[in-house]
Amino acid sequence: MGQNVEIKDTVAMGEILIVDTDRSFTGQDGQTITPESEGKGVPGVLADRLFALDLGIDHVFVLQNAVTVRRPGGWDEDSAGAVSDVTHLFLRFYDEEE
Repeated sequence: MGQNVEIKDTVAMGEILIVDTDRSFTGQDGQTITPESEGKGVPGVLADRLFALDLGIDHVFVLQNAVTVRRPGGWDEDSAGAVSDVTHLFLRFYDEEE
């Protein structure tokens, strides 16, 4: 149940990873979430799932269809892939097999 979020592009620049999607998670006001500051609504839930990856992510900014994630030390293929996977499956409530 639910639909996958399609990832249009993922760009890593130093400590920043930008995930461009086909879904809008916010209106025109973006939301900044850190582990110390609780997010609200859909962006807050997405940020919680990203922090739960335990990759050392310390900052998430969600603006419309873009998710910007900061990870001190930069991004490797596995960590960027984990963020993409969580974002891709974010709106899915059940596995496709169920």
